[in-house]
Amino acid sequence: MGESDPLQYADIADLSSDAPVIIYLTVKEAIKVDPERAPNAPPGTQRFYIIASTKALIRGQGGVGETIRYVIDLPLDDRGRAPKIKKQPFIIFARRPVGGGGDNVQLVAKDAQLAWTPSREQRVRSLVRELVAHDAPPAISRIASAFHVAGTIIGEGETQIFMETDTGAPISITVLKRDGQRKFWAVSLGEIVDEAARAPIRDSLLWYRLACFLPRQLPASALASETKANAQQARSDYQTVLNDLGNCPRSRQP
Repeated sequence: MGESDPLQYADIADLSSDAPVIIYLTVKEAIKVDPERAPNAPPGTQRFYIIASTKALIRGQGGVGETIRYVIDLPLDDRGRAPKIKKQPFIIFARRPVGGGGDNVQLVAKDAQLAWTPSREQRVRSLVRELVAHDAPPAISRIASAFHVAGTIIGEGETQIFMETDTGAPISITVLKRDGQRKFWAVSLGEIVDEAARAPIRDSLLWYRLACFLPRQLPASALASETKANAQQARSDYQTVLNDLGNCPRSRQP
């Protein structure tokens, strides 16, 4: 699939990050729910009660049963018809509802049922391995502080940017400029800035955490203790980081 897949890395990362349960399954029954019983279904959709057969559990503690049940709102075409999904394979991204039965799950998003292909399954599995690794980069909550230290030679200097994360684990970015050399930046995961650290590879979990969630400019609060000149240089170095990371393309709305 690769280039032919409209889903970007960020699309799969958004769904996988939010889903404690990811299942490869085949739909056995797609039962229409009467509109009267689905008053909150979005306009232009048909709600279905899905009964599916588990093919493989991609992510999830405690396992799942052979049969999975969930509800989904599918968009109608120009003729007002819903797509036929019976006997079709899908990957779903879900959570277990509070008080629900062991075979009931709830999709994490309206489009959290993806058509299955072998290569798409491999992409999801690869991303899940990144997410559950013991050293997986956590989600970034905010930029806590940033400062710039000028070098002894004009044109040299170092900017450090420290971020807070959802787990409390530190992430920092260091931007170095040596006289006559191109700016170099790297990301460290941990309390100590790692001299062997490098910038993240595109379409990796660390790249996703940065490219898709860093603010477009350094917040003023992060530079509160800096002089005007140092603050300006820190902003410039931060823009270098953003430019190197590139945009965060998505084909779906998170």
